[in-house]
Amino acid sequence: MSTHYQVRPATLRDAKAIAQIHTAAALEAYRGIVPDDQLKAMSSVEKRQAYWREAIEFCEPQVQVAIDGDKIVGFVGFDRSRDPKSRQTTGEIWAIYATPTHWNKGVGITLWDAAREGLLEEGCTNVTCWVPLRNERALRFHEMAGFKREMTTAKTAQVGPIKIEEVRLQRTLNG
Repeated sequence: MSTHYQVRPATLRDAKAIAQIHTAAALEAYRGIVPDDQLKAMSSVEKRQAYWREAIEFCEPQVQVAIDGDKIVGFVGFDRSRDPKSRQTTGEIWAIYATPTHWNKGVGITLWDAAREGLLEEGCTNVTCWVPLRNERALRFHEMAGFKREMTTAKTAQVGPIKIEEVRLQRTLNG
């Protein structure tokens, strides 16, 4: 098992691999949480590829990929918080995913470290992320990385045809 991954900024050529990882990880993570017919609606690699190409091209969010050998095995998107009324020094993890075959192998923590470094360079002092309440794997990951749930922030998010209950997690960056 490889536990040392290289992390680098994503390029436009990485958009398809990022979209494939995003789709595979989301389908695996939401199986049993989201009805199967709605899972199918989430499985368009092409739509995700267009989204990630644009994100990479305009650096919104900043996107970095984790490499194992010569294969992309995960990615993170991070930038300033999108939440209304958040401070200029608040960053946000917009997305963090690893290919399911690399779950529990250190990809996520490697990507989190890269995002934390990038956010600190941008002058951020704390960071948030939104996680579906029923995605226990993602909640555990973020809590192990020092994030705390802000239960008063629970809301229903519309993801295409799907409604998902989410909660914001936050932590300081200098600790």
